[in-house]
Amino acid sequence: MTLDIVAITDKDEEFGNWVEALIDGTAEKLGYPFDPVPFNLKAVDAEGRPVGGLTAHAVQGWLFIKLLGLTEQSRGKGAGRRLLAQAEDFARHKGLVGVYLDTFEFQAPGFYEKLGYKECGRLPARDGAKQRIWLAKVFDEQDDEKPEQDRAGS
Repeated sequence: MTLDIVAITDKDEEFGNWVEALIDGTAEKLGYPFDPVPFNLKAVDAEGRPVGGLTAHAVQGWLFIKLLGLTEQSRGKGAGRRLLAQAEDFARHKGLVGVYLDTFEFQAPGFYEKLGYKECGRLPARDGAKQRIWLAKVFDEQDDEKPEQDRAGS
């Protein structure tokens, strides 16, 4: 088979969707369809202005938090904890195993660890690249019995 590899330098959503369909098709044939369920939260202040949010999707029994961001003014006031607690409640309601996410070493690994997330993977720092850390929180029966405010520390 003759084959050329071509770099795509512009944003080509159609091509990305095609590759995703290839992967999804294989998973489905193996009996593990992806069928991601999107989940997004927006944090707003008393005037209704957005101050942060969370984007995620449920797939293969887990909730993957892709992004969690807050404005500088709203950090350290419990908004991140509340966003994560609501995402965890969504995951529990859906019967998911737990939640996973990633962060860089200069971002918030300590924040997530304080909330019960455990490191499950890491890319090493090298040649100026910072460590990227994956963390997960696996739900257990004890955790399921705690009210939302106890889990969130609010």
